[in-house]
This record gives sequence, C-alpha cells and structure tokens, in this order.
Amino acid sequence: MSNITEQVKKWVGEFGKKYTDRNILTLDELDEMYRKKFGVSRTELNNLFIGGLERSIKILEVGSNIGNQLLLLQKMGFKNLYGIEINSYAVEFSKSRTKNIINIIQGSAFDIPFKDKYFDLVFTSGLLIHIAPSDIETVMCEIYRCTREYIWGFEYYSDKYTEIIYRGQRNLLWKANFSKMYLDLFSDLKQVKERKLKYLNDNNVDSMFLLKKKCK
Repeated sequence: MSNITEQVKKWVGEFGKKYTDRNILTLDELDEMYRKKFGVSRTELNNLFIGGLERSIKILEVGSNIGNQLLLLQKMGFKNLYGIEINSYAVEFSKSRTKNIINIIQGSAFDIPFKDKYFDLVFTSGLLIHIAPSDIETVMCEIYRCTREYIWGFEYYSDKYTEIIYRGQRNLLWKANFSKMYLDLFSDLKQVKERKLKYLNDNNVDSMFLLKKKCK
C-alpha cells in the first residue's frame, strides 16, 4: 500500500477496527443521531443536496467504513454505488451487510483504484478530517481525478485549519474549510450548494457542500 502515513498506520489496525465497531448502526439510528446533533436527519440532507440527481449515476464514497452512507443512498434509489475503505475489517463487515450489492473494496484515498472520471460523483463523509494537512492536497487531487462532474462532502468546519485532539491523541483529526480548499486547488470547480450545520449542544460546526466541474 502506498503512502503509509502515521494516520494510515492507525486506521488500518486495531484503532480503525474499534472505530468500526462504534459505528455499527441501523439506518434509522443513523438518521436519529443526525437529528439529535443537528436537528435534521442525514436522509433529509442527502435529499437537499443530491435528491435531484439521476438515480443511475455512478457514485463512489472514499472512506466508506461499514457502508452506512452508501446504504442511505441505496434507500434513496441510487443504484450504481461503490466504496473504498482502508480497514480490511470494515470492508469485510460492509460486504456482508450490503450483501455485495454495493461494490465496496479495500483501497486508499491516496491512490484510488479507478480510472480518471470513472464516477459521476465522488464523496466523503468525515474522511478529509483525518488526513494530515501535509497530505490533504494529494487526497483531494485523487478525488478530483476520479469524478466526471460532482464532489460532495460532509466534514468538520473551521475558517482556519485547526487540529483537534482525538481520543486523547494528536495528529489524527483536523477541521477546516474543505470546500474552499477544493475551489482554491481546482479552477474549474464551482460551488453548487453549501450548508453549515451548527451542533445543537455546543458551538462546533460541520459543513455539507456540493461542488461541480464547470463545463469547458
């Protein structure tokens, strides 16, 4: 596996397995978790951002873990769903959970194993926050390379790149304005939609954003 960073070493091992076990939720439980945190369900957010897209489009999630987000999209009617996940334990669990109907394979965000513009939409949900600032452009370039049209994200938000101590450890979690970073990095991207979601019980903010490649 290429790009064996400090963070990758954590996520491929026991640390990643424990994260996976903590995220085993039903789709109803996942939506309820979002409602308690933001006052809106993940399904409602998904409909707001991509509900108008054709259900036949080809979609990739980078960092799909056990397939929670992909299963929500499948429930919305999307049919061509793919995921890559770096932790083998999570991949095997997700395969059994999705009955292999969703194409989930082991892979790294540093080297996405698909050809250029293979997907209509590539998305992350809490993946960019775990990439070190020194590596973030590499991952964004891979996501950009693989999408024909859309980049969709849901990530912790901050005006400035800010490290957060994660489970008592450093160098594992950051918040930033990831939408702006994409736009600054790629001149042919435009922002279609963004919604900043403040937590109901504290002052933290997450951002969901949809970007689109401009027609040339």
